[in-house]
Amino acid sequence: MNEIIKDKTYDLLVLGAGPAGMNAAMYASRKGLDVLVLSLNRGGQLNDTAMIENYLGTESILGYELAEKFAAHLEKYKVPVAETANVIEYRRKGTDHEVVLSDGDVYRGKTVVIATGSVYRSLNVQGEWDFVGKGVSYCAICDAPLFRNKNVLVAGGGNSAAEAALDLSKYAKSVTILHRSQFRADKVLLDQVMADPKITYHLRTKIVEIIGDNLLRGVKTLDLDNGEEKIFNGDGLFIEIGQIPNTQVFKDILHMTESGAIVTDERMQTNIPGVFAAGNVREFPYKQIIIAASEGAIAALSASDYLTQKYGN
Repeated sequence: MNEIIKDKTYDLLVLGAGPAGMNAAMYASRKGLDVLVLSLNRGGQLNDTAMIENYLGTESILGYELAEKFAAHLEKYKVPVAETANVIEYRRKGTDHEVVLSDGDVYRGKTVVIATGSVYRSLNVQGEWDFVGKGVSYCAICDAPLFRNKNVLVAGGGNSAAEAALDLSKYAKSVTILHRSQFRADKVLLDQVMADPKITYHLRTKIVEIIGDNLLRGVKTLDLDNGEEKIFNGDGLFIEIGQIPNTQVFKDILHMTESGAIVTDERMQTNIPGVFAAGNVREFPYKQIIIAASEGAIAALSASDYLTQKYGN
């Protein structure tokens, strides 16, 4: 691994080392760019994913194992990676870009790829973290096939929850939606949900605890209308209440959606020249490993083209 040099202007700073960040770094290195990766959590959400069965060429693999494979591949290119690097500030320095870490270190690059990912919105109830990977999932597209002929629960009432229920219905024996308020999903999705005989729902029903032994067995709920407590049994709980992009550092600097997702063009270019974004930080509806990795590649190639046009190298 190459040494990290503080008083240096890198061709590219990659912020984040999930699928988007690591693939961006690899592609940039292959293009001959001098790259530095600044990562708070190598692997990103891969480390919180149980089994992955939809990554082309890899029939079945644990999330953290795929993260290790990505990291090992990147290491072959001797790209320096600063782990536990918490970026707290971004600023322009002439035509270059600087990022400040929580420990006070400052790094400079001619271009930047923001691939800091997102975090799943959580229920923050007792038992949630105990059963992550043991029945609790945040990605129906990823894990639905693991619950074939099982009874599953879905937490949420928006488009994410409705889409998750429909995806799960293709595999599960039954799907029960639990939501503390009224549905907010689009009518076209709700019509499909209502028409699916496998899917039932309970509104004004708040999940207060996730229960089980070695594996999740169900949830305790509170009826918000009559105060009645009830247990819903299930083999899995899909928490589908959205994601929060890790973009706070760039608030009021980059163009973002109301939810904090970064707006880019098809080349992953943001509104600031030389700053690109890829993966779950970007405005795009599908949050998948293979999509994040491909966006990382696009961002790196775009950064390479930008440097060629600007500096002729």
